[in-house]
Amino acid sequence: MAVRAVRGAVQLERDEAGHMDEQVGVLITEILERNGLTPDDLISIWFTATPDLRSDFPAAAARQLGITDVPLICAQELDVAGAMPRVVRILAHVETYLDRAEIAHVYLGSAAALRKDIAQ
Repeated sequence: MAVRAVRGAVQLERDEAGHMDEQVGVLITEILERNGLTPDDLISIWFTATPDLRSDFPAAAARQLGITDVPLICAQELDVAGAMPRVVRILAHVETYLDRAEIAHVYLGSAAALRKDIAQ
């Protein structure tokens, strides 16, 4: 078994706590499902949010999914001129038997434009 990193992102339609919880929850669920993972496979998750998202912590969505014993941390994404607004990004560290090339990085909706090279 190896430690692997899984990336993902989602662009929110609006800065609202309930909407963030829903969309980040979908992102986490997709990351787990597409990689054949369970919450027990999670080591830690880093969340970043663009500076225009202030309504809630993205990690709250993970807690609502029952991911309560995994270290989570939130940070603010760099405020780069012209960057896509209202984006939550995830970097999850997991234990898996998947090879690095088999990892499915998940970029939902408009966020797929962020990493066309690895979005699946």
